[in-house]
Amino acid sequence: MSTTPGNLLRLARAGLVFSRYGVRLVPKGMKVPLALRLAEIATWPISAVTAPFRAGQKPDTRISSAFAALGPSYIKLGQFLATRADVIGPEVAADLSRLQDKMPPFSMAEARKAVEESLGGKLEDHFVEFGPPIAAASIAQVHKAVVIDKDGSRREVAVKILRPDVERRFKRDLDSYYLVARLVERFHAPSRRLKPVAIVDNLRRTTEIEMDLRLEAAAISEMADNIKDDAKADAVVFRVPHVDWRRTARRVLTLEWIDGIPIGDKKRIVEAGLDPKALGLVVLRAFLRHAMRDGFFHGDMHQGNLLIDKSGAVVAVDFGIMGRLGMKERRFLAEILFGLITRDYRRAAAMHLEAGYVPPHHSVEVFAQAMRAIGEPIHGRTADEISMADLLGQLFAYTEVFDMQTRPELILLQKSMVIVEGVARGLDPQLNLWTAAEPIARMWIEDNYGIPGRLRDAGENAELMGKVLVQLPRVLEQAESAAQAFASMAKDGLRLDDDTIRRMAAEEAAQNRSGRWAMWLAAVALAGIAVLMMS
Repeated sequence: MSTTPGNLLRLARAGLVFSRYGVRLVPKGMKVPLALRLAEIATWPISAVTAPFRAGQKPDTRISSAFAALGPSYIKLGQFLATRADVIGPEVAADLSRLQDKMPPFSMAEARKAVEESLGGKLEDHFVEFGPPIAAASIAQVHKAVVIDKDGSRREVAVKILRPDVERRFKRDLDSYYLVARLVERFHAPSRRLKPVAIVDNLRRTTEIEMDLRLEAAAISEMADNIKDDAKADAVVFRVPHVDWRRTARRVLTLEWIDGIPIGDKKRIVEAGLDPKALGLVVLRAFLRHAMRDGFFHGDMHQGNLLIDKSGAVVAVDFGIMGRLGMKERRFLAEILFGLITRDYRRAAAMHLEAGYVPPHHSVEVFAQAMRAIGEPIHGRTADEISMADLLGQLFAYTEVFDMQTRPELILLQKSMVIVEGVARGLDPQLNLWTAAEPIARMWIEDNYGIPGRLRDAGENAELMGKVLVQLPRVLEQAESAAQAFASMAKDGLRLDDDTIRRMAAEEAAQNRSGRWAMWLAAVALAGIAVLMMS
């Protein structure tokens, strides 16, 4: 466990700031080392002195205010924790959900330096116009600029630039988060099932990706490939900006400038002659399609990251946070949604156990009963009363009863579903989430477990068989050579005369001898497998 003086000093500073805002550091009843308990007691005078400062504050914003005061990495941590009501409780989660990722911009001189160091040459070699920052967050800020294409035409672009020294600052603070997470896991047994260290791991991976803008550009490119044919099926299009790869590097990202209406501005959307209900449906179904079909989704699809362009298409921006789901997680998502929609609670419960959410010592039938307690009230409500956030909240309420384990790969999915629900509901308060989700979930299940899925699997198996058959003559030849070598050794023994030693030395120089024997044994095994597959 890292307990460097630097980490302890940073945590002490955070403790002082939390005390200034009247935030309790150690939950009641939690056993912690005496040093930490004494540290908390030491902050009480500060809390008392700053009580008048808090008199004008709303009690439900103190925690988010403290996180904001601590700077960029704590803002990210607070936003991340806001999605984990099961860990921090619904009241704290509601407070942190108000946390805005807005910071003062860094200077134009620093922006110029970053561009020139990343792209080479002078800033003017890449941009004929380069404006002041139009948005600044904890990790980067965005400028509007103009480039000249090869045909002489002018094109407006958005240039995203990382904050100076942001990587070092985040790494330093993450070290202190790990220290706290390990202490919690060591001294607070009930929290171990929530995997605090895994939560910090997830935050670390997310921020590392955000701080390499080439990865964000690659994410945009990958999603563009995934959704290129979706416009044929949807009346309203969901798209992503074009990447300017010539002007993109690790600390600088250049994209198509999107001149659009913020999706949260419903009045302007209506004035533009667009249908908010159709847009809400597109946002929800696009997210579910990306998550279930592609296993790759935008992990921060809030109102500030969605625009409506001149053609009426929904355009997503800021791809710093992306989520990936394997086939197992995609099946879990589709089956849970479909099970709740169709009231097949046993199917939904079985998927919880299969995905590892619920330990196997619990009964599927008993957990299905709990799922019914969640699902039936939802089906009894009107469309505007159905809430994905409410569903997740009720699922979290059962976590302790059923010893449910945190699945880190699904944390971002849970957060994103709640955010997307809020965006869709802002456009259409009457949107029935289950009706909207049903065709996406049904299509995924049919594609993967119906006739099309079976045909695809059969085709993949046939392709594998073809590869095996093509390689079979070579495999059998290698197996025969290996068998002859073994037979010769069994008959004549292993002779180590001078000639043999010279040949062995030559062979050793060309290829590791143990690796060659491993190849021979693998060839024999593959030949056996091929024979079994043909029988």
